[in-house]
Amino acid sequence: MSIIPGEKLHYAETHFKFKLPWSLLFKPWPEILVDAPFQFVPSAKPLLWIVVRDAQRFPTLIEKMEIHFVGTEAETKHIPERFLDLQFQATEQFCFYPIHLGILPAGRYEIHCKIYAKRIEPGSGKIIGKEKVFSRWNYPGLKPEPLKIQVLAEEPPKAPGFVAGEMHCHTYYSADHVEHGASPEVMQQAAKAVGLDFVSCTDHAYDFAYTTEDYTKEADTPLTRFDALREEVRKLNQNAGMPLMIAGEEVSAGNSKGENVHMTVLGPEGYLPGLGDCGRNWLDNKPTFKIPKLLEMTAAHCFAAHPMQPMGYIEKFIFRRGYWSHKDLNLDAPHKIRGIQFWNGIRDEGFKLGRQWWIEELGKGNYLLPIGGNDAHGDLNDTTSVSTPLFSLKHTRDHVFGKVRTVLKLDSSVILSEVEESKKNLSLEALNEAFAGDNCYITNGPALWWERGEKKITFHARNTQDFGGAFRYIRIFGRKRSANGKLSPNETVCMESLVLPPAKTDLTVNTDDFAYLRAECETATGHFAMTSAAVL
Repeated sequence: MSIIPGEKLHYAETHFKFKLPWSLLFKPWPEILVDAPFQFVPSAKPLLWIVVRDAQRFPTLIEKMEIHFVGTEAETKHIPERFLDLQFQATEQFCFYPIHLGILPAGRYEIHCKIYAKRIEPGSGKIIGKEKVFSRWNYPGLKPEPLKIQVLAEEPPKAPGFVAGEMHCHTYYSADHVEHGASPEVMQQAAKAVGLDFVSCTDHAYDFAYTTEDYTKEADTPLTRFDALREEVRKLNQNAGMPLMIAGEEVSAGNSKGENVHMTVLGPEGYLPGLGDCGRNWLDNKPTFKIPKLLEMTAAHCFAAHPMQPMGYIEKFIFRRGYWSHKDLNLDAPHKIRGIQFWNGIRDEGFKLGRQWWIEELGKGNYLLPIGGNDAHGDLNDTTSVSTPLFSLKHTRDHVFGKVRTVLKLDSSVILSEVEESKKNLSLEALNEAFAGDNCYITNGPALWWERGEKKITFHARNTQDFGGAFRYIRIFGRKRSANGKLSPNETVCMESLVLPPAKTDLTVNTDDFAYLRAECETATGHFAMTSAAVL
């Protein structure tokens, strides 16, 4: 997949090996990476993981580790270095070794890590070669970058009666030569650390169709691997007080033009096939099923994933990838698309185009939910990716697990008291009920939500010093309805803060002849949130 010129590339590749072309990235070592959640809520114990991939091919002894903290505030600048004697053998395909960091004062940190390792001869256990020292990772030619974490002074702001979740991420069931995710167990622990209530694991439908042991070998049935994920999730959900894990899918679906687009599914009853743009097939790229057929095959909530993300001509040709359109939402059918995930980790061109499309649909009376997610492939802190295929890699801070979250209002009948919350986990049924409603917001920091009143809507905005304190702006948008019931062609800004609003702000708008109202806000540090449409 990743050797195609012009394709948008995302994943570090170190184990491609061909006679021609020769790869400068191939190394006879497992991939070794140190990863950690990007933030820790006050109740979480800071930790990181040593991630080792493909050690079954290249067994390795992880001897020791050095951890150096660089704090950015006065109270964080005197954290002592850690020297850990580990002496564990990595021999599995995916290994995640937790390292607990102890108590850290609230603040921001850079964490510099060194790993000391030696290769082991398969079978004999004999050490081969010299000791290697890796700074943060062993990706060839990629400059080491520190982990960046924030230990929060307060719990992340969240509307009362709402739950926050990651709507688009990948476990190690999304794996091939160039990509992999984290284990569901690691993702649940990371979700707890960053302050999430649920995680929808949206692994690729086409990856379920191939074996874990050999990414090019078709599985006897994709259902077996999908059921394996469901079983892992079921066991994890027995952990009281931990975030709800959901076995979902990212399905390659055919749009109205016969092109492949991606649709995420929240906890489907069974496996949904979608191999149209599987990188293993290249030009065999016809969609397995079109969107309406897939919607007939499940009762689960479905969402348009990164619907307007720009792509290159080669990607369109090789994988027949396209974009979502109004027709693809299936709005005239009993089962329709429930929301649009246009915020995919960062506010880039795909976000702008997707947000505009969502607003256009609101103008047609289609009150779809705005959805936020990250498309994180095991990326808890940052992302390593291909720059030039077979030649060089790159690093970004985009698409980080749990950074952009979708926050939903639970039905009042399932909202639990604090005492009950400690005894009972959130359920998929309660989430399905919430997604059937219309009250949610998406955010990477502040809380922003609305409440209906008699002929009025009140918008509440909340923030903490961890995310910048005061707001840079709060804007309330609306679209009016004429006497004959038609919606005006454009939204209007019906209220905008003229001075910096404080971290706790409430704004009430008379509904008048508005068809709907919605709001957006940004904090002094650039953290952003926006609400669903409050339909009137």
